[in-house]
Amino acid sequence: MEILILGLYALCVWLIFFKFKWLPWNVVSMVVAFTIPIVALTSLVLTLNVVAPSTHEVRVMGKVLQVVPQVKGRIIEIPVEGNRHYRKGDVLLRIDPAPYELTVEQLEARLHADDAAVAEAEASARQLEDSARSQAGKVSTVAASLALARQRLIEQDALFAAGAGSKFDRDDAMARQHELEGEWISANAEEAATKAKLSATSQGEFAAIAAARARRAETLSMLENAQWQLAQTVYRAPADGQVVNLQVRVGTMLVPLPLTPAFSFVEDDEELVAFYDQNELFNVREGDPAEVYLPTSPGTILEAKVDSIVWAQSQGQFAQGGMLPNTGAAAVSPNRFAVKLSLSGESQGRRLPVGAIGAGAIYTDHVEAIQIIRMVFVRVSSRLNYLVVKLH
Repeated sequence: MEILILGLYALCVWLIFFKFKWLPWNVVSMVVAFTIPIVALTSLVLTLNVVAPSTHEVRVMGKVLQVVPQVKGRIIEIPVEGNRHYRKGDVLLRIDPAPYELTVEQLEARLHADDAAVAEAEASARQLEDSARSQAGKVSTVAASLALARQRLIEQDALFAAGAGSKFDRDDAMARQHELEGEWISANAEEAATKAKLSATSQGEFAAIAAARARRAETLSMLENAQWQLAQTVYRAPADGQVVNLQVRVGTMLVPLPLTPAFSFVEDDEELVAFYDQNELFNVREGDPAEVYLPTSPGTILEAKVDSIVWAQSQGQFAQGGMLPNTGAAAVSPNRFAVKLSLSGESQGRRLPVGAIGAGAIYTDHVEAIQIIRMVFVRVSSRLNYLVVKLH
């Protein structure tokens, strides 16, 4: 663009001094004629670099997923083709599921056996507890009957002493008391024996229940892991995107380690990143409009806006280690900062070629009157991409 401006200026000088000879061409006019473009262009470019900073490195960054299987096995089906677009959830490849299906079936059978073992151990423990409760209930019943018999004997003694009761009723009450006292002693003995048996065996029974439950929990965990591994034999697209570098074939053996990707999956979600020197961004703010052009689309201007500025780069971090930081034998060139752009307007949602490198500019809210010159620069540079400079 600078050459175009200089060409127009040279044309004006030629018309004024040589064609129409409106002014004389002498030393003074020569100095003025050569000084004006130098000062004007220098001032214009320096101002534009501050209020509408441009860059010749705008990159289309793709989110690339390296497809590495979670389980090992041979590929039995690849229902996709390279460089084709697929939707999220589409099947990309299938690994032979037979070994994992067998493992799931074995663990399901083992889980049923563990369920039966837990039920048996719990039933045995409940039987002992029921027996203990039955003996305790019998003791309580005999104790209640004995208390009633004793009260009846006291009443019969009182009636006999007063001459209102018979000796037979008194002797019958006494016999009933003695009979219940024997039953109470027998029931207490049986309860004590049951408690002793429960105390001796309960620890083993409870330990058996705990062991059975632990075996069941272990089997259940192994079954869930086997079911997860079986599900991993089918690999689905994690997002909308395309398969790239598909080199594997049916029969290829895939393993999780070492990490050897089967192919790459490029997601549709892309990022547009522009790189600027450190002193070019002090006027840039989030939301500022921007324009970008890529050589892959000559003459096309992509509308964008500043999403964010990444105020961080590698020179701001020391590597972890036991050595003192080394600044190097010579000064390190300062890195640039990245500005994340997002497409807007009519360009929003447009698919861009991942890895393309173009150029563009950001328009701040300072000195907007001269920013049209930057816009012209961008459009002229974009159309220059139509020129393919090759000698063959």
